[in-house]
Amino acid sequence: MNIVISNSANQPIYLQIKNQLKEQILLGALKEKEALPSIRKLAKDLQISVITTKKAYEELERDGLIETFPGKGSFVAAQNRELLKEERLKKIEEQLVNVIEDGRAFDVGLEELIHMLTLLYEE
Repeated sequence: MNIVISNSANQPIYLQIKNQLKEQILLGALKEKEALPSIRKLAKDLQISVITTKKAYEELERDGLIETFPGKGSFVAAQNRELLKEERLKKIEEQLVNVIEDGRAFDVGLEELIHMLTLLYEE
């Protein structure tokens, strides 16, 4: 598990942790039932407050991405496959919207974008 905290980011630190863990869960880098580091260990590793990591874990729990068992720790929750697929499709759509906006800004037409996407996809 790799989490990078940026002091120059516009996001609060707890949100950076939450988003990076969420990304790793959605991409499958963190598997179902996999143990997460304890809140204290993660705080120590990242050199931040325990309260900050606790808030990130609480939000992930609220979103149903992790489960916490008193005395045992926090684990990646069993995921609803349809929900995971929907989240991934949403992420791809967001990235494609950025590509389309860039294409329009640089006067690259739809056919050219499709051609580029096809080439890159087939690599």
